Amino acid sequence: MQAHSEIVQSAEFNPKIKAYMFTYGAVLLLISFIGIPLLPFWILGLGQYISHSYYKNIKCNLTSKHLEFKKGMMFKVEKTIPLENIQDLTFIENPLLRIFDLRILKIETAGQSNPQGSDMKLVGIVNTQDFKDKVLEQRALLKNESKVEKVTEVSNDSQVVELLTEIKDLLKEMKNEK
Repeated sequence: MQAHSEIVQSAEFNPKIKAYMFTYGAVLLLISFIGIPLLPFWILGLGQYISHSYYKNIKCNLTSKHLEFKKGMMFKVEKTIPLENIQDLTFIENPLLRIFDLRILKIETAGQSNPQGSDMKLVGIVNTQDFKDKVLEQRALLKNESKVEKVTEVSNDSQVVELLTEIKDLLKEMKNEK
């Protein structure tokens, strides 16, 4: 995760993610013919190990300028999304998520490089609505700051033009005095 931006809020993940991941994996193995022979290994320990490791390694921080996400055991994924690029925040629920009282927060950005339609999916954030509101609030603050900076730049430009005009007038006066 990046250290140069201050952390506004860290997402807390619900421990029920472990049970959700375990069940989700078992369902996937059960509906695939190849996975059925692997199902006993999943149930007898592999599933619990993977779901626990997933939960232990998932992190998400909202900083003053970015949304940073980190997950993975063997294959680690670390994403940083600038807040000004976030276009949409969507909640996803399905019957399995409802059983575990979880939600997915899907984050879509401008100029997506991902053909699946979202850049990040966060499963099981505690107080998902509050986290979403905080992201939107921080994005609005960042946009307002950039507008203020642009107005300041424009006013500074006009001050520079005024100063140059005064210098030009003074030079003309000095030339006329000679």
